[in-house]
Amino acid sequence: MTGPAVLLENGQVIDGLGHAPRIGSVLFDETGILRVGTVTPEDLANRPVTRIDATGKTIMPGLIDAHCHVTFDEPHSNDELFFHRRPGLAAIIAAYNANKVLQAGVTGFLDADCIFDLGVDLRDALEANVVPGPRMSTGGYVLLTGVGGTAGRLLPDSGTRGYGVVVGSRDEIVREVRRQIKLGVDWVKVHVTGVIPRQKHAGEIQVWSYDDLRLVVDTAHQLGIPVVGHCRNASSARDAARAGFDLLLHATFMDDEALAAVVDARVPIVPTLTFQANLADHGDLVNAAPELREIFRREIEHGAVMLRRAYDAGVPLLCGSESGFALTPYGEWHFRELQLFVEEFGMTPLEAIRAATSEAARALKLYGRTGALVEGYLADILVIDGDPLENIRILGDKRRIEHIFLNGLPVSREPPRTRRPISGWRVSPFAERILTWEMAEAKARASSRDQA
Repeated sequence: MTGPAVLLENGQVIDGLGHAPRIGSVLFDETGILRVGTVTPEDLANRPVTRIDATGKTIMPGLIDAHCHVTFDEPHSNDELFFHRRPGLAAIIAAYNANKVLQAGVTGFLDADCIFDLGVDLRDALEANVVPGPRMSTGGYVLLTGVGGTAGRLLPDSGTRGYGVVVGSRDEIVREVRRQIKLGVDWVKVHVTGVIPRQKHAGEIQVWSYDDLRLVVDTAHQLGIPVVGHCRNASSARDAARAGFDLLLHATFMDDEALAAVVDARVPIVPTLTFQANLADHGDLVNAAPELREIFRREIEHGAVMLRRAYDAGVPLLCGSESGFALTPYGEWHFRELQLFVEEFGMTPLEAIRAATSEAARALKLYGRTGALVEGYLADILVIDGDPLENIRILGDKRRIEHIFLNGLPVSREPPRTRRPISGWRVSPFAERILTWEMAEAKARASSRDQA
């Protein structure tokens, strides 16, 4: 027997494929999208239908965040992330945060590397409706070499810490890739670049050989699992593309050789510039050093040029926010990558929405099945009060999201309960600066002047 359906009527329909919007209706149920455009009385016959008047509203696919760290819980530092987290509590809090992501209009996300290998269990709980949240695809521990990733000396020379596992030989690489696939990951992630002391050039340094990258790809592909790489210099993007990686994160600091390799492979890229943009534009609110803010601003400016060239050459660009850190908290900044695509890359709002919907479905391994308002697609749908084509930033205003549907079912808009502090979970620094005698004397002199 056919179940109840939902009819969104007379709204501006943005299909997520980049086509011009049109006024129309969308009919769907739990089986998927049934009609887009004109809905006839015959389509509604012999079944209950919930009608929603979307006049003056926008009907569009749910957003897909192709780079979200749902298990990190917004750390202020790597020290907090690596040494102040507990596996059981981290899993419970990750479920809480997944609902915050959904409430922001994100109906799917990729979490490519998780602390304590939690991603598979959270994904399965989401799919089983044990906890509310978006669709999720996941990796396990990110593969690191002994050089480490972006956490430097906090990472061990072997074993696991936080979100990473250090592999020191070809046998260890193969064993770990196979272990993760046995666990049930959707992706295998490699930290192709990292940071080292006294580094002289921009970006990061490649810490994997081409042969080892190819070994990861061959091992994973043999078992039907794609590979994603964190790449923040030219050689890493070049070698990852040539080795057969299926997705690149960042791909900043590319040169012409790296761009040619990426274009030749047509490997999709998730630029993930939201973290850098938040620090560059709002770093003063969190007392970030001006020189650090300038470094990230330059990365955005350089990256935008090369990434736009890649896009013009046919490379798919996907939106990802890197939500999960103190600078990119859950439910707050998932929209901002679309804004950057418009303002920094020169995309149209329609192109940016496509990058955050139908193209980003690649990260869910559901390309051609969700992320677009097409008959037969999964019914992951938003109703927005306003027109994101006039102002893409309205997608960041949760008050504008009038309806969220996941798998054809309405999502409860009840906000998550407010959390209270958890003992030992957060790092509480004594101070943000070193308290010197000169600082105290300057304060005293200023106080004396005020009293004079």
